[in-house]
Amino acid sequence: MKKIVLTGGGTAGHVTPNLALLPILQKEGWDIQYIGSENGIEKKLVMEAGIDYESIPTGKLRRYLSKQNITDMFRVIKGVHEAGKLLKKIKPDVVFSKGGFVAVPVVLAARKQKIPVIIHESDITPGLANKIAMPFAKIICTTFPETLQYVAKGKGVHTGTPIRKELFEGDRQKGLCACGFDGTKPVLLQMGGSLGAVKLNDCLRDALPSLLRDFDVIHLCGKGHVVPELADTKGYCQFEYVSDGLSDLFAAADVIISRAGSNSISEFLALQKPHLLIPLSVKASRGDQILNAASYEKQGFAMVLKEEEMTTKQMEQKVRALYEKRQDYITAMAGHAQNQGVQSVMEQIHKFDPDLKF
Repeated sequence: MKKIVLTGGGTAGHVTPNLALLPILQKEGWDIQYIGSENGIEKKLVMEAGIDYESIPTGKLRRYLSKQNITDMFRVIKGVHEAGKLLKKIKPDVVFSKGGFVAVPVVLAARKQKIPVIIHESDITPGLANKIAMPFAKIICTTFPETLQYVAKGKGVHTGTPIRKELFEGDRQKGLCACGFDGTKPVLLQMGGSLGAVKLNDCLRDALPSLLRDFDVIHLCGKGHVVPELADTKGYCQFEYVSDGLSDLFAAADVIISRAGSNSISEFLALQKPHLLIPLSVKASRGDQILNAASYEKQGFAMVLKEEEMTTKQMEQKVRALYEKRQDYITAMAGHAQNQGVQSVMEQIHKFDPDLKF
């Protein structure tokens, strides 16, 4: 039986594209194994999907001086050893890595055993983990065409991001009913994001008295950020986090406010949802979200508001302008084949499918 090992973790964005590949991998008869961290978010998500999961030690390599770099280096070395033992047992035909620090030991161990590796990079500029892993990969898939300039010649392929099939199956009426909305107003959905959620949450809530005159608002505000005092506010529905039913909320949304994480914005693009991006500032990140947002703005897919310029008034003005021009954004997104990410990545995996070798 043909075998594939998937790896990647640390954030949901390093896992969900892997999960998007599962239906086709299963349909094609691949034996699928996942190697992740001992306590990362990927463990829960993968096991819920019914995929065999193995964990290894991992460590984070920081760009700044820290004593933890020393201890984590030993964890990485141990992780390579443990990943090597697992790969010898599994004997996969190919390893597909979505990135994150847990993926580094798996990629290094695979290279040592001459197992071909495919890496997927979500952001325009590769993160540190993928920078370390890229020299050991046969193929590097990218979400953005701009990323190819950072990839060794002959290795890079612009595939887009694999998008979960179920996101395209949302029901607008179910989404409206889940929020208690009657559908007479356009719907604004805001995703706070796990980082910097408080700033976005506060700004949106300050704008509610005005926005609710013309919009119903769905607010995914993050764990611990629900405000009970607003629970009975007409036209406003808040959730900490939504897994089941998220596709219905997306279907109900006319416009979206979000950070500019690659996985999320790829989903907005595939669903052709006009969106206002407020990327994390360089004070809170390495600046990858700023580049992601700039690329989408340049291509006409999104409107952008810099965090440093964000005020209640500015957010509201941008939302209203986005809604007024929504058809322009929908038209621009409709011409982009982002929903082909699964098929494009599978084309690369097929290069190592033993059943297709003649």
